[in-house]
Amino acid sequence: MIKVHGINHIGFTVPDIEQAVEFFTEVFGAETIMNVGYVDVDDEFMDRRLGVNAGRRIKDMRVLQCGKGGALEIFEYSGEDASPLKMNSEIGGFHIALEVDNVYESAEKMKAMGVDLLEGPTLIDAGPMEGLNWLYFRTPWGQYMEIVSTEGPMGYEKDGGPKMWSPKP
Repeated sequence: MIKVHGINHIGFTVPDIEQAVEFFTEVFGAETIMNVGYVDVDDEFMDRRLGVNAGRRIKDMRVLQCGKGGALEIFEYSGEDASPLKMNSEIGGFHIALEVDNVYESAEKMKAMGVDLLEGPTLIDAGPMEGLNWLYFRTPWGQYMEIVSTEGPMGYEKDGGPKMWSPKP
């Protein structure tokens, strides 16, 4: 078994890296900790090391830190047109959840900033996720993400056992 210390980063691709950096910086106070820029490699490197089709190149790459925890590694590729984003229900679909102090207050701020919020926030009041406040939103490029908060232990914590990591003290 390999010992894992935690999640180092989550990498994802966006159509416009400047738009993505501006969004995370303005809405969540993210800080750019690494600005890699263009990655000058050949098709063989892209295919064998990254699983990327020939002709595609990393046009720009940035690493952002949003609070504590794993970083966001953001890519913009050049070359062929990208396929559309996958829905959360599709294989390969995903979302990133950011923990905030209060989902309801954060939702009001995000709404005032023009962020595309889905319906909610929602409080789960029973079961293993009891106590979780959550809200999905869409980024300017259409990626689903989530903000979450809790005010105490979640339902599953009442039974003891391992607990999810939280950046909050």
